[in-house]
Amino acid sequence: MTTTPASRPQLVYLVFGNETYHQEAVFSIASALARLRETPGAELDIQIFTDNPEPYRLLPVRIRPLDEATRKRWSEPYGYHFRIKHMAMRSILEDAEQAILIDTDTFFHRSPMELFKRIEPGALLCNVVYGAYGADKKTTLYTALSARLKEKGLADDQMMTLNSGVIGLNRHDIGVMDQSIQLMDELFPFAQGAYTLEEFCLSIAAYRTRSVRECPDLIHHYWGRKVLFRAKVKAWLHKHGADPLSREALDDACLVNGRLPRPPRGRRMRNKLMTLTLPKRQRQFFRELLYGCYEHANEFDQACGTAWWERARESLEERLKQPLTNEQLAQWLDSIASRLLLGKRRETILQHLLSVRPLV
Repeated sequence: MTTTPASRPQLVYLVFGNETYHQEAVFSIASALARLRETPGAELDIQIFTDNPEPYRLLPVRIRPLDEATRKRWSEPYGYHFRIKHMAMRSILEDAEQAILIDTDTFFHRSPMELFKRIEPGALLCNVVYGAYGADKKTTLYTALSARLKEKGLADDQMMTLNSGVIGLNRHDIGVMDQSIQLMDELFPFAQGAYTLEEFCLSIAAYRTRSVRECPDLIHHYWGRKVLFRAKVKAWLHKHGADPLSREALDDACLVNGRLPRPPRGRRMRNKLMTLTLPKRQRQFFRELLYGCYEHANEFDQACGTAWWERARESLEERLKQPLTNEQLAQWLDSIASRLLLGKRRETILQHLLSVRPLV
């Protein structure tokens, strides 16, 4: 694809590594194109920085090769993985008037052109605003950096921290990226390995100097409950991966919603009552198994059944702070209470959970 006009809005993805991220990106792009139909005549370019162009061969995108050497250079001097996001965004803004860098674990509720309406000189578009920096003084980023930042006059307790699942800027504000990159390099040695240093530095760079705008009404960022929303994405890909731009594929992309695929409230209350006879540590586990047994009218919500079962085991192990062995799992699912709760689905659940985990 030839170089795009600088005046055209640029929707940008950064995707490398695990196949799951590419699957997420393909669906996010398809949802953007599906919703773009709401704004007839609108022009949008989609660029992808990636190490693997193959998943995007059926999509109208521009591939920006991202090899290992470039990733290494962009993550220096400390090899900080998320520094690459800001380097990619900066490189786009050198040529484009408007750009939005969006994480792969997203999909659109509205036309992407609505996002670009929120970008103008002096404004930063982010996903959401978390809250004030000083609201929780026990976080690593606060205990490690607050004194240093206050001394330098860069941040105080009132600074609002941002989620960078979406970063939208006008070329006029490319300096925000420069400052954020500089802050990452300066603060990394003192941040005690804080995972979210990248978006924290973006928060500092925008503080007091830019108008910050959010967009959760326009996009769904499923950074929580990933296993469930990835199940929806995979169901769409299984159905439409061979022809992602067909009318049916784009229509179905709009059916993938941001709702957590749980049973209705009445059914959940019934499940809660039914599990009260179980040992306390088993109750939430069986409730989530029952979530996966509910039959949804929406086919993409329905596809989340096995994901609920997997999540039930994972969340149980987090609560127990130890793995649940397959032997323990079989014993729990073989109890009389389990047989009454799950019926014929009990064996299906057991076989699925045994198949997705190594024997332990």
